[in-house]
Amino acid sequence: MAQAAPAGSGPAWPSKPISLIVPFPAGGTTDVLARALGLELSKAVGQPVIVENKPGAGATLGADFVAKARPDGHTLLMGAVHHTIATSVYKKLPYDFQKDLAPVTTVALVPNVLVVNPNVPAKTVKELLALARAEPGKLTYGSNGNGTGQHLIGAQFEGMGGVQLLHVPYKGSGPLTVDLLGGQITMSFDTITPVLPQIKSGKLRALAVTTIKRSPALPDVPTLDEAGLKGFDLGTWFGILAPAATPKDVVSRLNTEMVKIINSAEFRKKMADIGAEPIGNTPEQMARQIKDDTERFAKLVKDAKVIIE
Repeated sequence: MAQAAPAGSGPAWPSKPISLIVPFPAGGTTDVLARALGLELSKAVGQPVIVENKPGAGATLGADFVAKARPDGHTLLMGAVHHTIATSVYKKLPYDFQKDLAPVTTVALVPNVLVVNPNVPAKTVKELLALARAEPGKLTYGSNGNGTGQHLIGAQFEGMGGVQLLHVPYKGSGPLTVDLLGGQITMSFDTITPVLPQIKSGKLRALAVTTIKRSPALPDVPTLDEAGLKGFDLGTWFGILAPAATPKDVVSRLNTEMVKIINSAEFRKKMADIGAEPIGNTPEQMARQIKDDTERFAKLVKDAKVIIE
């Protein structure tokens, strides 16, 4: 059950249900992680954790909602690497990701995977690049929206592979995967979680993972680095953030409870099943990660010319 706050430290937390905002539609990795974590957090603190999907504008609508929410620890964001990219991609954002949100903990790191519809006549990255070079601008790749991790990974793939692809943004993994399965788009660089069942059933073909290390969930699939794009290393982390003015003792309690959950055998098994690597770090470590990624992606965004007015 929920523990009462020490005397003089303000109202007990949590004193009501907690809203966990997912800035993407249901069914994607962000949503799956939020629901798995929310279920366990609810048991730990004795209040319901309600997952709310607020998709749109490359995950920035949900982030803006939490940035402007009452800072009492009852509204949280399941953020992701996408938010550090959006800072450079969108010229005007209604919030500052580093100033208006307080990091709690990084939940997991998930590799992205280059998948194609099986009708695409390419069984390797080399063959796919040859196809793309033969018809510049004809092959398409889907993403979770402008300025998301998948968008930038696609742009990086174009740059390092010396090819020209057509980017097709979606609101989330669900509609993207439907079109990929239907052959409306050629490929995607989605996180491994939503496409793993289709890869295993043969409905989609995995050509490479985007991280420097192979994924234990797809041990036979090479990395893009191994496939010839030397040094290619982009994955997707997911983490919890609260409004910036949330009391430090509440952020600390949230961190303690969540890290306990993330390190539990049950949660780690759930993560392995969806191809995710559990993290569970401190707010300070997550803040450093956000700062470093924001700087790293600013350069990639500039080089890839991925700017949205």
